Parts: sequence; structure tokens; C-alpha cells
Amino acid sequence: MTTIATHTSADTTSTAAPNPLAQHFLQTRRFTDRLVEPLSAEDCMVQSMDDVSPTRWHLAHTTWFFETFALKEEPGYEVFDETFNYLFNSYYNTIGAQFPRPRRGVLSRPGLEEIKRYREYVDAQVIERLASPKYAERMRDIIEVGIHHEQQHQELILTDIKHVLACNPLFPAYRSDPFDRAEKPEQEWLSISAGNYDVGYEGEGFAYDNESPRHRVYLNDFRIAKNLVTNGDYIEFIEDGGYERPELWLSLGWSTVQEEQWNAPLYWMKQDGDWKQFTLAGLTPVNRDWPVCHISLFEADAFARWAGKRLPTEFEWEVAATQLLADDLTTEPFADTLLDSNLALHPTRSPAGMLGSVWQWTNSSYQAYPGYRPPEGALGEYNGKFMCNQYILRGGSIATSSNHIRTTYRNFFPASTRWQFSGVRLTQDGT
Repeated sequence: MTTIATHTSADTTSTAAPNPLAQHFLQTRRFTDRLVEPLSAEDCMVQSMDDVSPTRWHLAHTTWFFETFALKEEPGYEVFDETFNYLFNSYYNTIGAQFPRPRRGVLSRPGLEEIKRYREYVDAQVIERLASPKYAERMRDIIEVGIHHEQQHQELILTDIKHVLACNPLFPAYRSDPFDRAEKPEQEWLSISAGNYDVGYEGEGFAYDNESPRHRVYLNDFRIAKNLVTNGDYIEFIEDGGYERPELWLSLGWSTVQEEQWNAPLYWMKQDGDWKQFTLAGLTPVNRDWPVCHISLFEADAFARWAGKRLPTEFEWEVAATQLLADDLTTEPFADTLLDSNLALHPTRSPAGMLGSVWQWTNSSYQAYPGYRPPEGALGEYNGKFMCNQYILRGGSIATSSNHIRTTYRNFFPASTRWQFSGVRLTQDGT
């Protein structure tokens, strides 16, 4: 395989980053380059379905974000290429029109080398300006949003390239690192008593606008599983006719199962009578002790009904996760998350503190918290306008940066979404 000769943002500066914000910026940009290193130029071009974007588009779009929101209005800044505003704007209508998302894979120009030069150019411009205390103070919030935005796209680079490689009948690996062979823990339950609880973000660190305002909710007594549903649990569901029993499914979910002919999680297939699954390390036997992943809300909900349980609300999930961390019941709050020094290629264990491994579906629709107001200007389009026909997932996954996960972090996707690392944690009423 031809490996891309990736640059790093460090190439644009001769000295160390002058402040923590600049260091965080450079570290994030460099890590994106590291994620792309195993890929060929041809890999970076493919768009395997509408929801998947080519890797090279992610590289350009994250750069466009910094150029548009942190540089474009700065005195003396020269735009790298005016046409990029149309090609690499994702959905910011306030900024201008966008190239259609389902057709991003037809864009062979600008080429990958030109996109790399674009990244180098913007990196150098940002670092040069961050050396000015006035700029750093004025643009701090935007740079921080851009950093976390890039971390979201690092996650998408992995989930998207997995779908791309899975479409290849040779099932090529992204990387061939060995798996953690952790054994399935015994299932335990955390009981939460009925009462009023405060939820939502409140603090000094970074959080997205949709995590606030902090507000109070009332919860009835409930119990939530400390461990995720495993592949072995899910195989029992399949073998009991789970995909053939309409009484287990939401109406739209049953229609989707019929139309898409689902009979197992995404990336699963039967070979010689045994289940195999495609991972970032290639095709491997399904390990019954690993958490099940790449299932939709419909599948998670149907499994929960089959098990005599239900999905948690997002607030039940948050209260339970917060309590586990506050009680210091775990010495390892994150499991199988994306680290600067390590990349887990598949979720192999339940996170002791509910954070990491797989995103966990809740039965909560994505909507605004009481008192929510989107930010003014184009950045107000980041989250608020998607509060329709989507469901909340919590907890992060192997593709989520560990410093990007919070108990208040709200991910959201349509109910049929399966290409993300999404799984299920069961809940039941009463204590």
C-alpha cells in the first residue's frame, strides 16, 4: 500500500507553540494527520454512502472551519482559495451555498497534495496569530470550538473509512493491531432513587451549547446496567427470531428491517455457519464477550423489549454516569477511547464508568433544554438546527477522543443510523 507522506502542523513553525491554546491546536491537527497515515490517496477519495464523507473532505473541511471562523476577517489574511468556501462548507447556510453532501466523492480536485498545502497554510496562519495575546484572547472561544470540531471529525474519519473498507470484498484492514481479549464481566446494576436531579453542563471547561443550560429533572426509581449488552447477548436475540418478530419493534423500525433486510448488526456476516464481523483491523470472528456495536436505535430498542427491559432516557444515563464517577467506583472511567498514544480498533470491553467503548442509545429525542438559545451568527447553526427527528446517544466510543468525552456530552443521529460505534445499555423501572 502506498502511504501518504503526511505533513504535520509542526512543519509550519520553527519553535514550540507559545501557549497552551496553540499547543492544543497543534496537537489536535497533528493527530488528525496520524489517523490518515495508514491510508492511501485512493482510500481518501471514496464516498461509500451519503452519510460517509471522503477522508480528504474531512481534512479540508476542518481546515475550512478555522479559516472561515478564526482567520477570514483578520487584517492582512489572504484566503487560500475562494472556491473552497463552496466545496468544503458543510451546512452553514449563513456562510453560503454548499456542494451537495452525497456527491463529495466525485471531487477529485483539489487533489490531496493541495489539501495538505491548505492545512499547512492555515496552521501557520493560526499559530502566527496566536502569538499575539490580543488575538488569542479574542479568538479563544472560536479556536476551542474548532479544536473540538476537529476531534468530532477525527471520529468521523475512523467511522467513515471503516464503512469504505467494509465495501471492499477483500475486507482490507485500516491497521492490524492486536485486540484486547478482555473477558465478559458479571452483570451488575446501579439503583437510582426517585427524586429531582440537576442535569446539563455547568463549569469552566469546554462544552457545546446543546449541553446547557443546566436544569432540574424528576426521575422515578430505576436500575441501569453497569455493563453493556454483549455480542453473545445479541446472538441470543437473533437466534430467538429477534429480526422476525414484529411485536418487538417500533413500527418504523419494523418497516426499516423489512426494507433493508437487516438480520444482524452492521458489518456482521455468516461464514461457514459462524458469525464474523468487519473491524478496523479487518474481518474477525465475533467475540461473544465484546460489546455489541453498529446497531441502530430500532435494534437497540427491540433488543431491550426482548430482554424485558428498556433503553434509558438521556437524563437517567447522565445521572447514573455522574454518580459512578462521583462515588469513585471506577479507577478507569474511560474504556477503549481514542488516545494520542493509542488507537483501539474495536470495542472489546464495557467501560467501568459508562464512558467509552460504544455510544449508547437512549430513548430521548434530541431537543433543546429549557432556556436554550443558539449562539448568534453562523456558529448558531452548529447544533440547534438539527433538533428534529434525531435521538440522543451518550458515552462516547473507541473513536472518541478521551479528552472530548463528558457525562453531559450529547451525540445525536437518526434512529436508523448504524455506521457509528453504537450499542446499548439496559434499564428497568424500580430499584
